[in-house]
Amino acid sequence: MKYLLATLGTLLAAAVAIGGACYWFNCEPALHAAVRKGDALEWIRADFHPSDQQFAAIVRLHESYSETCAEHCRLIREAGDEREVLVARGATPAEIRAADDKVRQLRSACESAITGHVRQVAALMPPEDGRRYLALVLPKIASFDHQAAPDLHLDHGR
Repeated sequence: MKYLLATLGTLLAAAVAIGGACYWFNCEPALHAAVRKGDALEWIRADFHPSDQQFAAIVRLHESYSETCAEHCRLIREAGDEREVLVARGATPAEIRAADDKVRQLRSACESAITGHVRQVAALMPPEDGRRYLALVLPKIASFDHQAAPDLHLDHGR
């Protein structure tokens, strides 16, 4: 029995040491810093390793799309607010359905535009990294809340 506790203690210490070493050797400080700051461009640079030329093209593409993205978010918020006003004042079901349709159409247009933008960004990356980028980002598009530009939550379950 006395060897059992010593053996379990040794195994636990070894597991902690191995886990710590795996984390340390696989940790990319630049990637974690970009995620903490919510800086999508630095995340792309740290995680997908584009060349300087590719990264400059991605930055230009991002800058040219950012106003479109902000406008989509503004229109969706306004349409949602208009719908809430209709509900609060007791509008007819037909008026509320029309407001819902407007919100859905605006969201669909936004999601289509951002999907195109994300595909353009991926096309500027090395092929394998572009595929990985699309696999991470495309599933998140439908869950954007359209309150502001998409954020940088990299967890796959969201």
